[in-house]
Amino acid sequence: MDVIFWIATNIFGTPAILLGFIVLLGLLLQKKSTSQVISGTFKAIIGFLIIGAGADVIVGALTVFEPMWQEVFGLEASSLGQFMGQEAFNSRFGSAVTLAMFVGFLINVLLARFTRFKYIYLTGHMMFWTSTIFAGIAVHTAGGEASFWKLLILLSVILGLYWTFQPAVTQPYMRKITGNNNIALGHTSASVALLGAWLGKLFGNKENDSEKIKVPKGLEFLRDPNVITALSMGTLFLIGAIVISLKNTPAAAELIALSGDQNFIIYSIIQSLTFAGGIAIVLMGVRMFIGELVPAFNGIATRLVPGAIPALDSPVVYPYAPNAVILGFLGAFGGAILWLVVLGGTVSYIFVPTMIVLFFHGATAGVFGNSTGGVRGALLGGFITATVVAWGQFVMVRFLISSTVPDTAMWAADSDMFIIGPIIRFLSQLLF
Repeated sequence: MDVIFWIATNIFGTPAILLGFIVLLGLLLQKKSTSQVISGTFKAIIGFLIIGAGADVIVGALTVFEPMWQEVFGLEASSLGQFMGQEAFNSRFGSAVTLAMFVGFLINVLLARFTRFKYIYLTGHMMFWTSTIFAGIAVHTAGGEASFWKLLILLSVILGLYWTFQPAVTQPYMRKITGNNNIALGHTSASVALLGAWLGKLFGNKENDSEKIKVPKGLEFLRDPNVITALSMGTLFLIGAIVISLKNTPAAAELIALSGDQNFIIYSIIQSLTFAGGIAIVLMGVRMFIGELVPAFNGIATRLVPGAIPALDSPVVYPYAPNAVILGFLGAFGGAILWLVVLGGTVSYIFVPTMIVLFFHGATAGVFGNSTGGVRGALLGGFITATVVAWGQFVMVRFLISSTVPDTAMWAADSDMFIIGPIIRFLSQLLF
């Protein structure tokens, strides 16, 4: 009994070790060399641990951004309240999340093997964040205490179904974009991609294709999400800092005091770059562990599902309409600024317009929108992305996940998660 308890605590109860064990198993099943097995296992574990470090950096910057814009709008001081945060949540529920990823993937593989939906979802970092956010909703609904096995079963089934049918729903438009049936979209931007395609068909002009436009070389930086994040958040921090510096209120004075001897505007710009740096750290960690996890999963899947169609990350569509990528992001950025002002002025919520989400989702929706509605469709795809992300973040943070990981939802939750979130809450109410 003591041995079982030790294994449960130190392996299944330690998410990083459990993840490493899954990668180890996948590599061994593929008969990889000893060097590849050791390297892959350790890189997966280290990458997972890096995510926690990056998350702490991001949260630190958000603790400045949120009160800053609350004061800009003249809102009463408020906070996210009592919540676990990503690190504490991982320590308590990370094992269920990690196992759910694995079991959900197996469900995806089995459905692909025995049904006509031959899609294998291989966007690993989306697997992780989707599992985490859905778990956060379930645990919040359960009042902070969720049965390990109930949580595992709920997440595994939902994830397995989502990873199988999400690529199937978007595939008709993917065939239109790529001209073949070789790859599918496996990404949480699927909902806004579909909305972009529908809006493009209704209000756009297919003949006015975005790829007929010549984009100046000076705008090529818009294709680098790290640069976009730094510039966009830097602009918002700068505007907020200037407004705060001109206000003579106790709250403004308290914020300015955070900078110490440093000029508050310079301090704010550094915070914006710190935010961008935190996201870069998280993405580095994700790339490390996903770089080992996906091949392990893929090796299992291809052996079990002949003729499988890989469902891949959103950038696979970018080469087919690079101008639409830029137009989609511009539409998303414009919409984000609009909703930042509207949400702050109507429901007293400070929307965090995470540029990584707005770029990848807006760009994907832009490509889908362009396929049916040209330039106008691409811009509408971006704008609807900002709308879903802004209002979805408000509902998620305030009502669906406030006691678990609202901080994570402010920068890592995506379009499909916002759309499916209320369904997860409903199912959790029935189960817990």
